[in-house]
Amino acid sequence: MTALSVAVTALAGNPFFETYKTPHQTIPFNEIKTEHYFPAFEEAMKQHTLEVDAIINNPQAPTFENTIVALEHTGKLLNKVSSPFYNLLSSETNDDLQAIAEKISPLLTEHSNSISLNEKLFARVKVVYDQKDKLKLTPEQHMLLQNTYDGFADNGANLSEADKAIYRELSKDLNMLTLQYGQNVLKETNKYSLLITDKALLAGLPADVLDMLASNAKKAGKEGWMLNLKTTTVVPVMKYAENRDLRRELYMANSTKCMLGGEFDNRENVKQIANLRLKIANLLGHKSYADYVLKHRMAEDKKHVYDLLDKLLVAYKPTAEKEYAAVQAYADKHGAYFKLQPWDWSFYSEKLKDEQYAVNDEILKPYFELEHVRKGVFGLATRLYGIHFTKNTKIPVYNPEVDAYDVTDENGKFLTVLYTDFHPRDGKRAGAWMNDFKAQWMEGKTDSRPQITIVMNFTRPTSTKPALLTYDELTTFLHEFGHSLHGMLTKCTYESVSGTNVYRDFVELPSQLMENWASEKEFLDGFAVNYLTGEKIPAELIAKIKASENFNAANFCLRQLSFGYLDMAWHTIEKPFDGDAIAYEKQAMASTQILPVVNETGMSPNFSHIFSGGYAAGYYSYKWAEVLDADAFSVFAKNGIFDKKTADSFRENILEKGGTEHPMVLYKRFRGQEPTIDALLKRNGIK
Repeated sequence: MTALSVAVTALAGNPFFETYKTPHQTIPFNEIKTEHYFPAFEEAMKQHTLEVDAIINNPQAPTFENTIVALEHTGKLLNKVSSPFYNLLSSETNDDLQAIAEKISPLLTEHSNSISLNEKLFARVKVVYDQKDKLKLTPEQHMLLQNTYDGFADNGANLSEADKAIYRELSKDLNMLTLQYGQNVLKETNKYSLLITDKALLAGLPADVLDMLASNAKKAGKEGWMLNLKTTTVVPVMKYAENRDLRRELYMANSTKCMLGGEFDNRENVKQIANLRLKIANLLGHKSYADYVLKHRMAEDKKHVYDLLDKLLVAYKPTAEKEYAAVQAYADKHGAYFKLQPWDWSFYSEKLKDEQYAVNDEILKPYFELEHVRKGVFGLATRLYGIHFTKNTKIPVYNPEVDAYDVTDENGKFLTVLYTDFHPRDGKRAGAWMNDFKAQWMEGKTDSRPQITIVMNFTRPTSTKPALLTYDELTTFLHEFGHSLHGMLTKCTYESVSGTNVYRDFVELPSQLMENWASEKEFLDGFAVNYLTGEKIPAELIAKIKASENFNAANFCLRQLSFGYLDMAWHTIEKPFDGDAIAYEKQAMASTQILPVVNETGMSPNFSHIFSGGYAAGYYSYKWAEVLDADAFSVFAKNGIFDKKTADSFRENILEKGGTEHPMVLYKRFRGQEPTIDALLKRNGIK
């Protein structure tokens, strides 16, 4: 018996070392226990090391197959363990999982570094890379080779031994800090609660919101209405609460997360993360972290990022100022004898919108019952791409609220498993996202299909009403579902370039494109019925949605630009930052601010996208992709929003191709030309 088989035998009973006997070999969440993770991680790293050593010790000369492809196929067990672990760390976490994350993070970083900094392995990769022009590679093979070489070079393979040691420590420290940052945000969010016992203080809140707050209190063993910092509470309070002091209380609590001292304060973490990223970039020969990151983006460099942000700022700011003036005038007219503050903006904007268009969330929500919306969104994919969804209750799930679906193509052939997870929980971080539990790849004639998850934080059903979505929640569903299509429809040979493994500023195209259908009558007519009466959504109401689409669109754009400028400010520093993080933040966002700035608040200490997510020097991607999606949807608008030929082209050239070629090549193949910002300006009524 080999040493490896002895080790595996010693881990008998751990599901990660068995062939899953579930439908489609989905993850047996019902069998995996918390104590299984750490030993599985340890054994998976050992096996991965042995697989890599076999490549290094191969006596044959390095080739694309025996080095690049062989390396691509290593680490499958490690992926098998880490995929459910890190997905659950975001959507179903607890203290035990977080403790494992803190324990395993430095070990995983060291393991990754031991591969990317291995001199002998990189030498084999470099031999193949240096022959790339002589090798007859397909575009996907060429991309795999380029990505593999860059993966080593960008992670220190060309450094001296002394600098490699420095890189190891810096990357280990950075991973621990970003992990701690994200955990702090979740814990600080969960820590806050505000019990209201006088219902009069909640005047203006819709009945279903009051039911939700009462349910929160009941779960906590209290009488009254319990407010928290989950989006499902913050958004309706900002929009509807007539009590200005209450709006201010919740706004300040939400906008000062992780910056008021105490164990979850992230202000020092922000500076340390930015400085560690700078040190890593400098070590690898770049002036700033943005320079390091952007060379593998469509934008290519910080000049192009700032060009986009600056152009949009110039185009949208005059309109944003007019929008602010209109809301202020409305507030003045209705007795608000004060300059509107951030906690006033949503409240008076919503009232002005209702006055101008006679449409608001409370009018629309009865038509957006979650189950109807789900059928509508799935049905959209059926009309566009011929795919079908069948709920499979035999697939284990990680929480009873999660559903799993078999997804098949127009011929009934299995494509993927899709998990849906819709409602907030204490163990789930804020926001909405798509991820995979298993990626797609091909080996020979075997197409190993993916397992995709979409996670949201939609308002829960109450004792008297089903889950009713706001219009924004409808677009969020469409957005994340667009990401899932990118993951579900992929047809690639190599896992590392399949699905959403594309440039960060390209990955939002499929998601943002799907949002365009939200206001289309042909789409809404297919599912939007009143949950009480069964009445189809009236045509005049859809017309009002369409008419109101650009209400305060310029202010929303400036909000996104402010985040983009802030992200770039932190990641274009060229010397270590030792100043006041909040003051620096205010300066970075100053050009985009229309509303009064509240000095006591801050974004950086809870800006998880860039400090614990994957969007460092990349938040501009949302606006970059918005230019692409407006341009792409103009083709659907011209040919018909369900035009099969257009959908087939988008599927074949974008969704199926993953990151197998440069995104601009793929986009031009679909569109026939490069995008311009004109379509976006026209869509938003700016041009």
